[in-house]
Amino acid sequence: MDDKKIEKASALFEEGFNCAQSVVAAYATEYGFTREQCLKMSASFGGGIGRMRETCGAACGLFLLAGLETGATEGRDTTSKMNNYATVKKLAERFIEENGALRCEDILKLAREGKCATPCVERVRSAARLWEEYRRSDDK
Repeated sequence: MDDKKIEKASALFEEGFNCAQSVVAAYATEYGFTREQCLKMSASFGGGIGRMRETCGAACGLFLLAGLETGATEGRDTTSKMNNYATVKKLAERFIEENGALRCEDILKLAREGKCATPCVERVRSAARLWEEYRRSDDK
């Protein structure tokens, strides 16, 4: 597991970037993007997508990485589409197992109730850790 990526994602969040940006930008060079490109492409997903408290931004960043790894590049490539959707579903299930919810609002509620750690930076670390686990697994 590349703990450096997890720490990089955490450091980006501590710099002031949103949860999605922090996860995606930690992997910028591995996917041939600049830091700035990753920060821009993931900017809208923070705060549960545009701060609407829907799907957690850290999870959205995780799913963006899944698309970079498994996403279809041909419109009629249903095999790749289904593989990507299955990957996202597995990652979402693991994210929920680890964090108690997928929706930002639900995670914030769990934190207010003392049922999970301070939400955002821990969700960033979780998403990066789950991505590292996925990348090293034989279950791709």
